[in-house]
Amino acid sequence: MISLFTGRKAGRKAGRKAGRKEGTAAGPAAAPLSPLLRLLVLTQLAFNIGFFAVLPFLSEHLGQGIGMAGWLVGFVLGLRTFSQQGLFVVGGALADRYGIRPVVLAGCVLRIAGFVWLGFAERTWAVVAAVLLIGFAAALFSPAVESEVARQAVVWEEAGGGDRTRVLALFTVAGQAGAFVGPLLGGLLLAVDFRTACLAGAGVFVLVLAGHAWLLPQRIPGRTQVRVKGGARLLLRNRRFLALCCAYGAYLLAYNQLYLALPAEVERAAGSQAPLAWLFALSSLLVVTAQLPVTRWAGERLAPRRSMGAGLVLVAAGFGVVAVARPAGWTGTGGLVPAAGFVVLLTLGQMLVAPVARAWVPDLAEDGRLGLYTGALSSVSGLIVLVGSSATGLLLDGGLPSAVPWLVLAVVPLAAAGLLPRRH
Repeated sequence: MISLFTGRKAGRKAGRKAGRKEGTAAGPAAAPLSPLLRLLVLTQLAFNIGFFAVLPFLSEHLGQGIGMAGWLVGFVLGLRTFSQQGLFVVGGALADRYGIRPVVLAGCVLRIAGFVWLGFAERTWAVVAAVLLIGFAAALFSPAVESEVARQAVVWEEAGGGDRTRVLALFTVAGQAGAFVGPLLGGLLLAVDFRTACLAGAGVFVLVLAGHAWLLPQRIPGRTQVRVKGGARLLLRNRRFLALCCAYGAYLLAYNQLYLALPAEVERAAGSQAPLAWLFALSSLLVVTAQLPVTRWAGERLAPRRSMGAGLVLVAAGFGVVAVARPAGWTGTGGLVPAAGFVVLLTLGQMLVAPVARAWVPDLAEDGRLGLYTGALSSVSGLIVLVGSSATGLLLDGGLPSAVPWLVLAVVPLAAAGLLPRRH
């Protein structure tokens, strides 16, 4: 492993300072991204194009195309989330043990099979099996790719390319661009039928599989393989990492309100959820256009802990905007202004929180366990979101004064800012 993972803390700190100094003076162009890093960033783009060409339209297909009851549709969607986020830790551990190439290739094969199966599935058991396969596929390749991006970002930083968070920010932009393009592609394909969209999504992953079978190295320099057993025990004793997971989980719970609290607010203000599409597009465009400049600005002025703290405060401010405006009961176009302010502040907070959290994991992971820790960050955070979303649903339906749920939700990211561990 490279010195960041095996050397002393003093060496890590010195390496980072040197990387930041050179990156600030000469910019990222002084140390271009390696071919492997470029491949992994493009991988994230392709993954999300294929994924979002299908999944945003799944609930409507299950309800109207197949005729499932509403509760069953929700159950199927929940199973997909569990089979993906909940098992990230498994995929990360397998990547540590066998390397990223076999895990990524296996995940692509399973995703292709899942999409094809979903396109032809008509019975409930077949749909459930296909959705579980799709989710587990991501639980294999996503933590493998994300952990290697984080590791390569440290290599890039030590080579003088600049702060590693810039690489993670570029990775986030690629994913968001895929999330923006994917639904547009899927919407066009739905003019034929849902099966066509599924087969097109599978086709994207066929291309990804072929490209990675050709370009992904058999052995990546500096990456060591470790045995599977023993890592979880050390992880559960790593208080600083668990604190980061809790803070990141609180942020994800807040971000999840784009799909829970925001639709209810838009419905109240506009009488329908039609404006949601525009608000989601606004969020995606903000990330694509502003993520890199925001990350560069924060990297030059804020330590990682302060960057995440500032992002969580912005997220809290977004909830506060709606809480302040809610008692006025504005409707129509004017009534959507607080919701738009919420989306903007939440997205700005995301830009500060997400890349830094991923860049922080290598400093907290045990030697050779970066895949396990990267997967655990998603799994633990996903569990927090699962439990917290149920509580949020009760809060929103509890008949409380209109501003109270939004004020309570604003407290969550503020409390999370106090959980952030010290950098060293």
